[in-house]
Amino acid sequence: MEIFGYIASVLIGVSLGLIGGGGSIFTVPVLVYFFGIDAFLATEYSLFIVGTSSIIGSVSYFKNGLVNMKTVLIFGIPSVISIFLTRNFLLPIIPDSIFKFGNFVMTKNIFLLLIFAGLMIAASYKMIRKNKVLEIKATSSQKNNAFLAVGEGSVVGFLTGLVGAGGGFMIIPALVNFLKMPMKVAIGTSLVIISVNSLIGFFSSVNHLKIDWSFLGSISAIAIVGIFIGTQLSKKINGEKLKPVFGWFILIMVVYIILKEIIL
Repeated sequence: MEIFGYIASVLIGVSLGLIGGGGSIFTVPVLVYFFGIDAFLATEYSLFIVGTSSIIGSVSYFKNGLVNMKTVLIFGIPSVISIFLTRNFLLPIIPDSIFKFGNFVMTKNIFLLLIFAGLMIAASYKMIRKNKVLEIKATSSQKNNAFLAVGEGSVVGFLTGLVGAGGGFMIIPALVNFLKMPMKVAIGTSLVIISVNSLIGFFSSVNHLKIDWSFLGSISAIAIVGIFIGTQLSKKINGEKLKPVFGWFILIMVVYIILKEIIL
């Protein structure tokens, strides 16, 4: 199974490089089901893998002036606060065994994977549906839009801290719809936000866990190769057209997670 895990790790980077998000949605399932890693530890590893991949992927966007640093702060500061609070105060109080129903025991690992499955459903829906940029009413001020972005930044931070998801599928629509940002700038800015969120989330709680740095480094390196592939492909292929493909793939993974954790 590990060989499939290494192949799938390339997709983490390809997704980030091509469409600016979705990589973290692949990461946790790959770590859990292909490499047999505990779900809680997988969320920690996911933060590092997605964070390092995103920061490498953002370099070309920086060079081309396609990163809005003011927005990184607007979105990033509330995200970072949410991540810190979630990983250091919320996650530790979730019991290893949450409840029991007949022969079924809702463990902490299953709970996190089911939350992740719900997030994957939302991500796949956004990728599969026809992409239509929402129009903000003329009466809505830029200040109000920025306030909405701050709110969504807090939500993204909470989800990143809880299940190790970068939240690119939420960040990009928020940047385009609320802050009227061009798509390429939104992708570049999203990669920077994801990298900041993920790496801060990782290092804020890494002291509590035993990390296999050799394994983590190898998966991160493979994902980085994928992001270079994705970035090159983005110059020739419209990433928006490939989003439904990623979306259906994610949906298949959701079905597998639910069947594996609840039914099988």
